[in-house]
Amino acid sequence: MCSQQETPKNINEATSIPKQGTQTQPGVTHEMKPFPVVHHLPQGEDDHLEEYQPANKLKNKIALITGGDSGIGRSVACLFALEGASGIAITYLPREEKDAHETKERIEKQSKTEILLINKDVGYEENAIDIINQVVKKWGRIDILVNNASEQHLTSRIEDLSSEQLERTFRTNIFGMIYLAKHAVPHMKKGSTIINTTSVTAYKGYATLLDYSSTKGAIVSFTRSLSQHLTERGIRVNAVAPGPIWTPLIVASFPTEAMEKFGKETPLGRPGQPSEVATSYVFLASSDSSYITGQVLHPNGGTIVNS
Repeated sequence: MCSQQETPKNINEATSIPKQGTQTQPGVTHEMKPFPVVHHLPQGEDDHLEEYQPANKLKNKIALITGGDSGIGRSVACLFALEGASGIAITYLPREEKDAHETKERIEKQSKTEILLINKDVGYEENAIDIINQVVKKWGRIDILVNNASEQHLTSRIEDLSSEQLERTFRTNIFGMIYLAKHAVPHMKKGSTIINTTSVTAYKGYATLLDYSSTKGAIVSFTRSLSQHLTERGIRVNAVAPGPIWTPLIVASFPTEAMEKFGKETPLGRPGQPSEVATSYVFLASSDSSYITGQVLHPNGGTIVNS
């Protein structure tokens, strides 16, 4: 599912990051070296991920995934399709057009899932309203909302943090989540789920990602509060806090020398792949997690977080 000819043959190869230039925001998959692993590889060598075995956990579900064109979002879309989702809407930005259409083509070619691409900036309420309206017009409901779109910008000194960057980061990372949840909930029934993407930086901070880390902390609080708000309606709300994962967000944020060391500080000694995170979303979207709400999963390479 969603395989690519240039995809690394195993995890060791996938996490050996060669020198490459920093991309402009937002990052795109087709310029990355190596490509992120968005699917589980066939069994064989010891360092391979086990081949993913779907079980129709999301049969006939309708999902909306923001930032589903690449990285973690693309991998989540692939696994949702494998698990039998009948429709998946994916939001993306203009620079991500190629990634978005490649994701749609590959999923529809290799599954029965129909993909709806929506080119919208989630950081503005009028766009969030339009996104929800498009999904509901096509399928009549939303069963799973995955708030995944995100952006980050390095800032060496707090004095250099501009109001424009601060607002932009908060709009994409947290305002958009709130807007989409606000307008999606009226179209969600009992048993529906909302999954928000936060980050390990919400728990341990990051010296040069001041605004980004702040939004990720806000997402944790939003997830916990929204879960309590929606319990009476039977809608579960949880989050996933990835550690260092090899996605376009990284190559659009960090300089070359930082990318070569990316993820090496984790106990597992390497960055993770989107495919190693996406299974958390399948779990939270399915009835396997029916007794879980207001919680955060931590696929982060072994970093211990306690809060």
